[in-house]
Amino acid sequence: MRLPVGNFRVLIPGVLLLVALLICGGIVYDLHNPKAPQASARPELPVVGTYDNLVKLLEKSQGQNVLYGLRSTMNKEAMEDSAAPQSVGATPAPSTDYSGTNVQVQGVDEADLVKTDGTYIYQVNRGRVCIIKAQPVDGMDLAATIRFDDAGFRPVDLYLDADNLIVIGTSDREVPNYNDNDNVLRKQIYPPILSFQSTRAIIYNINDKSRVTKVRELEMEGSYLSSRKIGSSFYLLTNKYLDYYYIQQKKDITPRWRDSIQGEEFVAEKLENIRYFPDCVSPNYLMAAALDLEKPTQPVHINTYLGSGEQVYASRQNLYVAVQKHDYVVRPLPEVGIAERERLAESNTTIYKFELLPGQIQYYGMGQVPGRILNQFSMDENNGYFRIATTSGDMWRDDQYTSVNNVYVLNQDLQICGRLENIAPGEKIYSTRFIGDRAYMVTFKQIDPFFVLDLKDPLNPTILGKLKIPGYSDYLHPYDENHIIGFGKDTVETKGWNGQSQAFYQGMKIAIFDVTDVNNPIEMSKASIGDRGTDSELLRNHKALLFSAEKNLLAFPVTVMETTSTSNNKNLMPAYGDFSFQGLYVYGIDLVSGLQYRGRISHLTDQDYLKAGNAWYNSDKNIDRGLYIGTTLYTLSPSLIKAHDLSDLTDIKTLTLPQ
Repeated sequence: MRLPVGNFRVLIPGVLLLVALLICGGIVYDLHNPKAPQASARPELPVVGTYDNLVKLLEKSQGQNVLYGLRSTMNKEAMEDSAAPQSVGATPAPSTDYSGTNVQVQGVDEADLVKTDGTYIYQVNRGRVCIIKAQPVDGMDLAATIRFDDAGFRPVDLYLDADNLIVIGTSDREVPNYNDNDNVLRKQIYPPILSFQSTRAIIYNINDKSRVTKVRELEMEGSYLSSRKIGSSFYLLTNKYLDYYYIQQKKDITPRWRDSIQGEEFVAEKLENIRYFPDCVSPNYLMAAALDLEKPTQPVHINTYLGSGEQVYASRQNLYVAVQKHDYVVRPLPEVGIAERERLAESNTTIYKFELLPGQIQYYGMGQVPGRILNQFSMDENNGYFRIATTSGDMWRDDQYTSVNNVYVLNQDLQICGRLENIAPGEKIYSTRFIGDRAYMVTFKQIDPFFVLDLKDPLNPTILGKLKIPGYSDYLHPYDENHIIGFGKDTVETKGWNGQSQAFYQGMKIAIFDVTDVNNPIEMSKASIGDRGTDSELLRNHKALLFSAEKNLLAFPVTVMETTSTSNNKNLMPAYGDFSFQGLYVYGIDLVSGLQYRGRISHLTDQDYLKAGNAWYNSDKNIDRGLYIGTTLYTLSPSLIKAHDLSDLTDIKTLTLPQ
C-alpha cells in the first residue's frame, strides 16, 4: 500500500522526535547485537586541580584526622602491595604446536614468568631473564641472558610480541626525605634517604638472540597492579600510595613517570591532569598506561586517577578495576573531643570501567554492587553485560549480617539490571567461573556446594542445579561447555571443643564436574594428592596450570606433604604431613576415563630430599612451570630446564642454568 505524500509530513516529525528522545535518554540500539544494552555518553570525571582541593578531598573521604595517620597506614599497605601479587626466533623455524600462558579470556594475554614462541623459552630467573633455545631438543642450550644495570630492578613478568620481549619488574629508587630547612629532630626521626617504588616495563628486540637490544623503557611510580596485552596493545596499571609527610611538605604529592623515547627524566603528573572518582576517593593514585607496540615512536598514553585498584579483569574491549569499599558512620566521642569513624558490617565493591583502544585506555564509567569479590575470576563480560560474583557479610556471624553470596549483572553503564542474591547463607565464595551463558560457583564452610547458574536472561539470573561434596575448589577451569575441572582441597569433618562440626582441609583435590544435566551436576572423576599441608601455586595463580584437551594433558607444580598417622579419632584436628615431594604432577584427562595419573617429575635429587628433613623444602630446584613444544614436555625451575618425552615422561635432556 502506498501512503500519500502528506502522510510522510506527519510521520517524519514524529520519527525525529522519537530519535531525539532515544538519544537524550541515553538509549541506543545496536544493529549488530540488538540484545546488548548500549551505554549513554561517557561521563567526565572531575579534576583534582589544586593542592588545597586534594587535601579537601582526602579529608572529606577519610575523616578530618585521617591525614595524621596516613604515614604509618600507607607504609604498611605499600609494603603489602609490593609483593603483589604476573614471536619468531631467527632460526630455526618455530613449532606451531606449543603451549601458551593459561589466561582468563582468549585473545587477552596475561604476563607470566615463563613464555615460549615454539623455538625459544623465555624465563624470569633469579633477577635476570634467560633465553633458552629449546628446539631442536637435543640441542637445548642457553642462548642469551638479559641482565639489568640497575641493581634495584627485580623482573617479575614477561610478554612476547613478535620480535619484542617485554620485561615487567619493580625498582626501588632513593629520594631525599627532608628539605634543607627541616629541623634536626626531624632528621633524627626520619632517615635522610627514602626509596620510592616504581614499576618498569622494558622492551627488548629479540630478533637476533646474539644481540638482544633494549628499545624502550616505560616506568611509573607505584606498585605493580596488573597488565594485559591485546594484539600489539600493551596496558599497564600501578598503584601509588600517598604519604602524609609529603602532603604536609607540599612536595612529591603526584606520581612520576618516564617514557624513554620522550627522555630519561621523570615527569611529575600535574594535579590539573589528575581526575578523581567522586564516590571512592582514597589516598592513592591509580595510573593506567597504554602503548601500541607497532608504533614504537608513539608516546605513551597515561591517565592518572585519585583512587585505587585491587582486582583487574579485561575483555578484548574493556578493562574493569574493582575496589572494595567499606561504609562508615561517624560517632562523636565528646570526652576526647574528636569523632571516631566506625566501620559497618556491610561492604561494597566499586567497579571502574575503561575502554581499551589501540595504544590507549579511556575511562568509561563506574558502578557499585553489594559485597566483596574474591579475585579476577569473580568478574566477566558477555554480550555487552558485566557479571560479578560477591560475598556479603561474615561467616562467623549468625545475625542479619551472616555471609551470603550473590551474582549481579550490570549493563554497559554499570547499572545493576539483574541479580541473584542470598546464595549459601553462612558460607563464602571460594571460586567462580563465568563461561558464556552460565556461571559456576563454589562456596564452602563445611562442605562444598558446586552451583550451576543460568545467565542466559541477564535480567533474571537463576540457579539451575547444585552438587554437595566434601572439599572445595579454589580454581575452576573449563574442559568444554559441559565439563569443568576444579582444583582445591579435600576436607574432613571433626568435632570442635564446643561439640560443633568443623571442617579441616586435607591434601590437594582435582575433580571433573559433568554439567551436561545442568539440574543435576555430578563429580565424574577425582584425584587426591598428599595430606594436610600439601599445596600448589595453582590454587592461587591460574598461570601455573598446563592444560590441553587435544593432548589429554593436565599438569601443575605441587609441594606434597604426607603423614604416617593412622588415628581414626574423628574428634582430633588432622595432623600436618611431612615434606615428601616437590615437582610437576602430570595427568591424562578425557571424558571416558576421567583423570589418569601419569607420573610426576622432580628436579630435586635424592640428596636434596635427605637434606630437606620433615619441613617444606624451598630450593632453586623447585619446579614452578611446565610447558610443551610439539611432543616434548619441559619443566622449569630457577636452576634447571629439563626436557621429557610427552608420551612416557622419560628424560631427554637437562640444562643446568648458571647461578
